[in-house]
Amino acid sequence: MYATGNKKMLNILILNILRKYSDEDHALNQQEIIRLLKLNYGMECDRRSVKNNIMSLIEMGYDISMVKGYRLLSREFDDAELRLLIDSVLFSKSISTKQAKGLITKIRALASNFFNAKVNHISNLPDLQRTINKQTLYSLDTINDAISAKKKISFIYNSVGTDFQLHPRRKDPYIVNPYQIVANNGFFYLIGNYDKYDNIAHFRIDRMTDVLMLSKKEKPMKDIPELKNGLNLPKHMAEHIYMFSGQSTPVTLRTTPEMMNELTDWFGNDIRIIKKDECELIVIVNCIEAAMRFWALQYGLYVEVIKTISLRNSWLYMIAP
Repeated sequence: MYATGNKKMLNILILNILRKYSDEDHALNQQEIIRLLKLNYGMECDRRSVKNNIMSLIEMGYDISMVKGYRLLSREFDDAELRLLIDSVLFSKSISTKQAKGLITKIRALASNFFNAKVNHISNLPDLQRTINKQTLYSLDTINDAISAKKKISFIYNSVGTDFQLHPRRKDPYIVNPYQIVANNGFFYLIGNYDKYDNIAHFRIDRMTDVLMLSKKEKPMKDIPELKNGLNLPKHMAEHIYMFSGQSTPVTLRTTPEMMNELTDWFGNDIRIIKKDECELIVIVNCIEAAMRFWALQYGLYVEVIKTISLRNSWLYMIAP
């Protein structure tokens, strides 16, 4: 409840009502606004004050129509953008169910009642497969701060045990130079450098606990051979499918033209086509061998690994009956 007679708040309260109860297709008249001010905020108001305060909001830059009632035409996010944000949260595996519901509630608060009526079914969806790590959002925040400050981080890295709980891989914390956070297959990963070595490493952020930003400066990217020219993120993600670490290598594949959708989905446009006809397609992609083993197994009915020799031998072993 708001202090009766505090007219300084009136334009903000009217703006809140327009956000919640109006959109391009739904307008409010002065009497409805007066009723909602009384109902929601205990604020008394007359018709002239409604119009004057709406005029003030328009002068401040808010896109409010006064034709056949009052409606807020534009917002920080339109309905399509809000739905995209909700779906991104809903299908993220890196946050807990409780955190996902809390974020969705905050996103829906940015929309009108008419948008929220369209997405009521979201609250009735069953729980999806999500992380059991309740520290993930806090870990993301700490890692973001460390990347911005160019500081090292420490954390405990965990694996899931047969009891479905996280268990430390070792007692001592990992000391890592953090460079970039990326999303892959519903999970957040840290691209960084394990302080003892000079190569790139990937860490699932929802497998991290007790993340701390350290006072010591991170190792510069240029000191990592794979990053001496900086991090080309699209190229890096295409070569590191499944977020395996290691050196990428050219891999020659025999497939069919119908597989171009899958090839570009996974490897982008950095694909060299060696041969193509109606029935056969031979391409070269750059990828980590360990990751390509899993990819080739996934598409084993449609793809044959021609080179490298070690990868071809492992592929033949995996598909052998």
